[in-house]
Amino acid sequence: MYNGAILIGASESRSADTFNAINPATGESGDVAFSNAGPADVAKATTLAAEAFQTFSTLSLEARATFIETVAANILAIKDDLVATAMAETALPKPRLEGETGRTVGQLRMFATEVRAGLWLDATIDPAMPDRAPLPRADLRRLNVALGPVAVFGASNFPLAFSVAGGDTAAAFAAGCPVVVKGHPAHPGTGELVARAIQQAVASCGLPEGVFSYLPGTTNELGGALVADPRIKAVGFTGSRGGGLALVKIANQRDEPIPVYAEMSSINPVVLLPGALASRAEALGPAFVGSLTMGAGQFCTNPGLVIAIDGPDLETFVASAAKALTAAQPAVMLTPGIHASFERGVEELASHAAVTTVARGCVGEGVNQAVGALFTTEAAKFEADVALSHEVFGSSSILVRCKDIAEIKAVIANLEGQLTATIQSEASDNDAAAELLPALQAKVGRILFNGWPTGVEVTHAMVHGGPFPSTSDGRSTSVGTLAMARFLRPVCFQDTPDALLPAPLQAANPWGITRRVNGALEQAK
Repeated sequence: MYNGAILIGASESRSADTFNAINPATGESGDVAFSNAGPADVAKATTLAAEAFQTFSTLSLEARATFIETVAANILAIKDDLVATAMAETALPKPRLEGETGRTVGQLRMFATEVRAGLWLDATIDPAMPDRAPLPRADLRRLNVALGPVAVFGASNFPLAFSVAGGDTAAAFAAGCPVVVKGHPAHPGTGELVARAIQQAVASCGLPEGVFSYLPGTTNELGGALVADPRIKAVGFTGSRGGGLALVKIANQRDEPIPVYAEMSSINPVVLLPGALASRAEALGPAFVGSLTMGAGQFCTNPGLVIAIDGPDLETFVASAAKALTAAQPAVMLTPGIHASFERGVEELASHAAVTTVARGCVGEGVNQAVGALFTTEAAKFEADVALSHEVFGSSSILVRCKDIAEIKAVIANLEGQLTATIQSEASDNDAAAELLPALQAKVGRILFNGWPTGVEVTHAMVHGGPFPSTSDGRSTSVGTLAMARFLRPVCFQDTPDALLPAPLQAANPWGITRRVNGALEQAK
């Protein structure tokens, strides 16, 4: 069980400065006092992480994969307690949290498989050419190596899959980086349970204790101290734009600036093309509302913007969506603070002179409940006020009415970077879709056809990232095996004695991985 401790390496401690979890469904505080970690705890955790780095980053592929699988097994072993704790701290339903537990375990196992394959090392060998004229070529060998200790910030909206043992931590471990997690105060008991599962895996696998530490806390100062610590070499963050940019600023002001991979703000445009509206406008309405209100709209890929050409078919969609939203039951949001922010955002849209309220969801009797909201405006008015394109985190969306495809294209061109874009289309829309795709590709990390953006598959091909401000670095992803690349860097060895080379580059290829030799792939034997 959890007891509110700070977990640094193999040890645990407590502080006099404490906080309590709050059940958002009731507003009541939990019984356990959780310690607020401080700067001294940051220094201890990062020192241990730096000491563990050399050993952990040079583990064999099998040893590292086994460790990651052990973390997964330990989490699965506490599934019942984990789900019950998360339900009390987040008000998320049991099926959702059971699914999220499965996703967390599944992505850990996927990274373990990826580690064993060794393709991520990108081992590349250009053998010496001593007889080349006019100058000989040296022996050149390159591979990816771990950056160093990584700071991971737990996310509010995914207490498991994007938190203590979530995608950032899994990718960092897979890359060979020790991890120091700043736990999210919205679900501290859940975070500590997972942290203890990782701590136990470190011990049972005989790894240096600094491979993992867990620092719970409520203060911005804690996160700032962690990012500013010179032993931290990269940061993984999922949260608000303000929080992400604050961390980026700290990282850039260090004597040694470091990368911050922050997933921040996205309204995930959905384009309804004429053929799709003509053939299934009525069916699109409730499907859209289902995506909009899923999880109280607290997904990174919530469809907060709909773009379409005005006309009778669009009116059919609007009527259908309004009917579905009016009947939609409210859902408890993750924290009182998130709910208050959602209410402010909805009120700002409702009172905006250029915006019309289409529909609101049902009003419940409980606290911290998100009442869904759908608004509409015209393209020219939307483009005239950038505030209309700001994210309202929760089940709120705005429909932009356009005159033609050219105006849709102009709206897209004026958007900020996004995680996703969705096109609802039929075969008759192919020419219009082809015209829009270059504009969308310039703005997003993932383009969907005839689906809805909520729901992110954890696969090798997935990209969960996008141009700023959806992320602070649009060249990366926080989901899928490519996420490892954030915590790796290439190193080249020139004319290095074989015995001194890292195992993946040695002549005998002792790890049996696929390598690129003289430009051609050489399969593992």
